[in-house]
Amino acid sequence: MASVAIQNFFSDNPLRVRLARRDELPKWRDLMRRHHYLGFERIVGSALHYVATIGDQWVALLGWGSAALKCAPRDHYIGWDPHLHYRRLHLVANNVRFLILPDCHQPNLASRLLAMNLKQLSRDWLRFHGHPILLAETFVDSTRFRGTCYRAAGWKELGQTLGYSKRNRGYWHNGSPKLIFVRPLVANAVSHLCAPFLPPVALNPKEAEPMIDVNRLPLEEQGGLMQLLNNITDPRKPRGVRHSVATVVAIAVCAALSGARSFTAIDEWAQSLSIDALRRMGSKRPKPPSESTIRRVLQQIDSATFDAQIGDWIVDKFPLAGKALAVDGKTLRRAHDVGQRPPHLLSAILHQEAVVVGQLAVEEKTNEIPKLKELLQPLPLDGAVVTADALHTQKDTARFLVEEKGAEYLFIAKDNQPTLRQDIVDLNLNAFPPSALPNRQGAWPPGNPPDTGQRRTKRLS
Repeated sequence: MASVAIQNFFSDNPLRVRLARRDELPKWRDLMRRHHYLGFERIVGSALHYVATIGDQWVALLGWGSAALKCAPRDHYIGWDPHLHYRRLHLVANNVRFLILPDCHQPNLASRLLAMNLKQLSRDWLRFHGHPILLAETFVDSTRFRGTCYRAAGWKELGQTLGYSKRNRGYWHNGSPKLIFVRPLVANAVSHLCAPFLPPVALNPKEAEPMIDVNRLPLEEQGGLMQLLNNITDPRKPRGVRHSVATVVAIAVCAALSGARSFTAIDEWAQSLSIDALRRMGSKRPKPPSESTIRRVLQQIDSATFDAQIGDWIVDKFPLAGKALAVDGKTLRRAHDVGQRPPHLLSAILHQEAVVVGQLAVEEKTNEIPKLKELLQPLPLDGAVVTADALHTQKDTARFLVEEKGAEYLFIAKDNQPTLRQDIVDLNLNAFPPSALPNRQGAWPPGNPPDTGQRRTKRLS
């Protein structure tokens, strides 16, 4: 009867895997210490503690920590050299503990938990430790287990360890070789780990990569990034310079294109570079410039001229036709002296790549509306879609985009334009979804006749 009640409880409540809260960690450690055959002291390095629940009942515990420093079958499987191994090891996480609690067993529970946990591991690691995880690993004692649940969850067996354990700075033979299993968490995880430049990673496999893969950019060849940057004047004094200004700026540009949004993030991205990648960016040293060097150089160069040059170069390498471009203005807080007006910037940003391709300062005696034309005039917008907030819902702006630049637009009609807003309501144009709009020739899609007798086009009337 008790087993029937347990099965009914499992069937009536969903299985969930979540991070253990701070106040739950003592209970997590105590259960792991009492029920896991290895016991438990602590997880070395970066760590995440997970709890699997059915209703309010804990059914399993999972612990993740930093990857093993040395594992020949894993390193051979990835194919990285010793230099890159130490720079990319933080992108691998180790399932150091996995425990199904007593009286909580049901068919396929372990493999289901592993699959559910892996779906959120990289995102949680990014939130708590500042970077995603590309590959998961674990070690299974073959004298006790066969690793069936890992195989069922899609893990790959790589072989066995030599039976050594790390103790302080040395290793000792424990006499118990372990089976090695790995599981990629993103598509092309191995090629990412071996790439000269670490590519941006989409944590959701259904989403496109949010940034630009620098491995595809031309660097050394004619018209490449280094040729553009070699014309930059070095603002530093020659004495003590270890990295050229072109190398420092190239690292900053490539890091920003890969998603880095701070000096610290740029430095962390630079530390992951291979020696070949540093050489391609003109460095004659095996180590990248420090965060302080990157900060000083970027603060001293002519930012306005450089911003225009790099924006034109990106647009040339990544045509805007078929892409969405957002125009947005932001006021930079705490970026001005006391008594001065904070700087206000109007930027053109690629939606999917989140890359700024143009930027202008909005002076105190003007506003964003006339600056939009000045910002977009140099850009080849033919075939692009420009989005903007309600401030830019203007007839002149729409005509400029359509007639002069050959672009489409998507604007917002809000209460700041009451006549336009009312026209939309009166004509019932807000009843049509975007998929039901007429094409350029005025033909409506099948099943969507123009009930109001009006076209909702890209032009404002």
